Amino acid sequence: MNSDTTLLCPCGKPNNYIDCCQPYHLAQKSAKNVEDLMRSRYSAFALQEFQYLLDTHHPDYKNGLTLQLLAQGANETQWLGLDVEQSNQDPSIGSGTVTFKAWYLNEGCIDAIYECSQFKYINGSWFYTEGQQKQAQLPKRNDKCICHSGKKFKACCMKKQY
Repeated sequence: MNSDTTLLCPCGKPNNYIDCCQPYHLAQKSAKNVEDLMRSRYSAFALQEFQYLLDTHHPDYKNGLTLQLLAQGANETQWLGLDVEQSNQDPSIGSGTVTFKAWYLNEGCIDAIYECSQFKYINGSWFYTEGQQKQAQLPKRNDKCICHSGKKFKACCMKKQY
């Protein structure tokens, strides 16, 4: 568990990790909405908090997912940024969705998991179930960078690609 008090939270909110997603990862609180769960799950991927990913994955949808499977290749992936496009939920019917792009660098190439994730609300907690994959397009050279640095893409993460 990362306890650096100055580490910005990977989820994209302008907070320190210890004040943002770490309490979720330590099971000190649970996400009140689907967007917070999605952001905390992204941070868990970025910081390799794989137990949290298993704990917040609906048991009926794990399909054999294990800590070992989550850890495979984790050190080769550098998570760059999260863009949440849309989220909605209705706890009264027990469901919600989040559409997001989770940008990463792997083997010199930038790509994204672009997904509309489904969530179920059970006994006061949200759980990830499954997602519908979409095709992400890289930003244009002069667009804001995917890592939220405030720089243009060409002056920041675009330089990380081969």
